[in-house]
Amino acid sequence: MNRRPLDLSLNKKRWITIISLSVILLILAISSIFIGSSGMSFVDGIKALFRNGDEVNQVIIYNVRLPRIIAAILAGTALALSGTIMQTMSNNIMASPSTLGVSNAAVLGANIAIIILGGGTIVINGGNINIINPYFVSGFAFVFALLSTILILFLGKFKKYNKATVVLIGITLGTFFTGVTTLLQYFATDTALQTAVYWSFGDLGRASYEDNLIILVVTVISLVYFLIFSYKYNAMLLGDDNASTLGINLKIFKFVSLLLASLLTAVVVSLLGIIGFVGLLAPHIMRKLLGNNHKYLLISSSLFGSCILLFSDMIARTILSGISLPVGAVTSLIGAPIFVFILLFGRKEKWLK
Repeated sequence: MNRRPLDLSLNKKRWITIISLSVILLILAISSIFIGSSGMSFVDGIKALFRNGDEVNQVIIYNVRLPRIIAAILAGTALALSGTIMQTMSNNIMASPSTLGVSNAAVLGANIAIIILGGGTIVINGGNINIINPYFVSGFAFVFALLSTILILFLGKFKKYNKATVVLIGITLGTFFTGVTTLLQYFATDTALQTAVYWSFGDLGRASYEDNLIILVVTVISLVYFLIFSYKYNAMLLGDDNASTLGINLKIFKFVSLLLASLLTAVVVSLLGIIGFVGLLAPHIMRKLLGNNHKYLLISSSLFGSCILLFSDMIARTILSGISLPVGAVTSLIGAPIFVFILLFGRKEKWLK
């Protein structure tokens, strides 16, 4: 009899959190426009934003900063969605794009394209580092990420996608992919090694409007699918047997869900490099705060993931004067201690079934 008032209170908390995250994301996005090493003043930035003032400032705003900001928002959303679904499908809070080996497979694909096939070399252009044939390298990374997902799903099928088995298979394959990558780099030339290492850095600065469009399309399609079937993800938390009694075809649903989650990761990693902890931390904290109702969890995790990545990128661009650090390194440096703190001192409870 007392559940309705509690539900109303929880739903109110959820919407307040979602609205708050939206406002924070907007503030971060606007602030990011005026942060950088160019020495552009706030007034000059406003003029450039409205296509007035110095042409160089306009180029910086529209060709450098805006694509980077958009990439942070989209990639943060994609990785958070991927982590949310992976955790739910595996029924394991440690599941993420990194722990399932998808990111490692993408790096292996890129290294094969660069080192063996000679598909990318570094060129210095006006102080910026660019890779020749980036889409060739990204294409290989994407294919290997998807192949690893299919392999994980195929192997997991023998244990009916058991929650522990899927994660353990992912970790094992990820370690294997890393080992092969290390061997390739060991025998690579200095130029190829430099290119491969640079590519693996999670760097939002390499994003173009075309790249962002690709991430946007995949993210929107996946998010719509996840939201439409959010009730099924809620049912999955009751256990496979209970979910089956509700008419859910577990094999097909798990396969499609994990495939889409891995597709999100594959697209981001293949275009931007490895960006760790966003897919693990964002859904982890939102489950803690708002519970497991995926109608709210998917949206809140997406917003929080974008906030994490955008904030990390602001730090990456400002912590050292004139130098932009790889955002993937910053997310790991921020995310690792926070996650350890949550595990050690957070409230003890079952987040999933």
